[in-house]
Amino acid sequence: MPRFIPGERFWLSSTDTSGASKQPRRGRAERLRLSSPGSLRSWRPGSKDKPRTGQHALAPAGAHRQPAAPSAGPGQGPSVVQQEEAKLQGREETAQAGAAGAQGPGGECRRCGRGGRGALLACAAWTAGWALAAALLLRAHPAALSARCTDEGSRRTLAALCRDYRAGALAGELCEDLCVAGTLLYRRCLHYDRGKKVLQADWRGRPVVLKSKEEAFSRFQPLGPLGAAADEEGGPELPEAELLLLLAGEVRNALGLELANGSLGPLWPAGWWGQRRRGQLASLWALVQQEEFVLFSLLQGLSRHALPVLGSCGHFYAVEYLAAGSPHHRALFPLDQAAGAPRGGRGQAKAVSDMALSFLDMVSHFDNDFSHRLHLCDVKPENFAIRSDLTVVAIDVDMAFFEPKMREILEQNCTGDEDCNFFDCFSKCDLRVNKCGAQRVNSNLQVICDKIFRHWFSSTPRRAAISFPLQRQLREAVQECADPGVPSGSTQIAAPGVFWKLQRLLRATRRELQGAEK
Repeated sequence: MPRFIPGERFWLSSTDTSGASKQPRRGRAERLRLSSPGSLRSWRPGSKDKPRTGQHALAPAGAHRQPAAPSAGPGQGPSVVQQEEAKLQGREETAQAGAAGAQGPGGECRRCGRGGRGALLACAAWTAGWALAAALLLRAHPAALSARCTDEGSRRTLAALCRDYRAGALAGELCEDLCVAGTLLYRRCLHYDRGKKVLQADWRGRPVVLKSKEEAFSRFQPLGPLGAAADEEGGPELPEAELLLLLAGEVRNALGLELANGSLGPLWPAGWWGQRRRGQLASLWALVQQEEFVLFSLLQGLSRHALPVLGSCGHFYAVEYLAAGSPHHRALFPLDQAAGAPRGGRGQAKAVSDMALSFLDMVSHFDNDFSHRLHLCDVKPENFAIRSDLTVVAIDVDMAFFEPKMREILEQNCTGDEDCNFFDCFSKCDLRVNKCGAQRVNSNLQVICDKIFRHWFSSTPRRAAISFPLQRQLREAVQECADPGVPSGSTQIAAPGVFWKLQRLLRATRRELQGAEK
């Protein structure tokens, strides 16, 4: 395995951009339980929930977080805390109004009961109908009746964050904008699952996303004896060398990598330490326990296919807001914000070709441009987004692993190959020792061909936007990439040349569409 060389920006290694099995199968590799911080938590195979896993970031020294935007004057709107207080004041009136207006099935039944037995039966049927409708609604749309991802709960979370900030328990470059100036304004809750909170906000007129894998600051592990002594008022100040040692250990647990101290600088911006050192230290320790934050921070400025971290407040960090993909979009990704807003059959076909080429560029980048390959084990449209220039960006990397951690995850006990499949990352079972191989046998390219490119290029030809021979060649290349045609469902790496074949065909498609516009 290649070792990371501190200070080296890129170390190109020979990689395989080929692919293997068509559909992911979940097996014993999914039943991992690692006790170290940032590692996999216990979960059940077959569940739709993702295990909360560590990501693996490898960023050379010299990558620094982008500086915060220039300071702006206080906003005109109320702060999150003020909004929360106003919300609390209206609860009593809301509750009283709800109690006065609540009729419910019982009231109907009493009116029905006066009419005799037939009216009672009709009333019972009416009540059963309401119960059945509610059950069907809950089954079809679990989030519809859930109070987990609500505006009220999200505002309470941010109000608690600001109370801790005022008390000096936490800090961050975005806290002043969120809690005092009112220039970081909450808009809506995007996602909440087992503590993980994703919120949309406006920061000085710019849409951003606030993320944390735990809703409450107290859910994160404290720094420990050495940090606790420095955390006390009047206690000895924690030397930077000791802090770097602690951070390196936490990153090692999460990523499985040995990083030099010089590579850890992007975890906090230059000149971050100030008068709130106690809160800053506690906030930094909460942030490095979030593997996605570590990955995005260490890739800062090194990858156009990863989100930049814009700042943080306590355990929440802000990233660029981009509209995620969805299988409900005809082109998988919303094209209305793209430059030139492609219209018509040719316009959409050209946009799809550009996005496909960007996916190929991302595959090559993650495979070759770091000292360890970055594996994507949960490939679906919802985990990616596009910028206005149609560049593909990974926006959810909870299931992204650099090579050392990937090997650790795959190397599990097994009785068959199906036990060695971890979501979209497959291995093979060695029946001589009943152990999964540590080497992944499929690739990022194969999974992207299966989960993304099939939607674009394996369907019925789209009108006359692209010539039929070129459409046929693209379908065949995508089929070769996604499913090499191995019997009995076993996995096999696709031919190494399929990457270059796809790239050549996509470039030819783009030239053909550009020529048709003239």
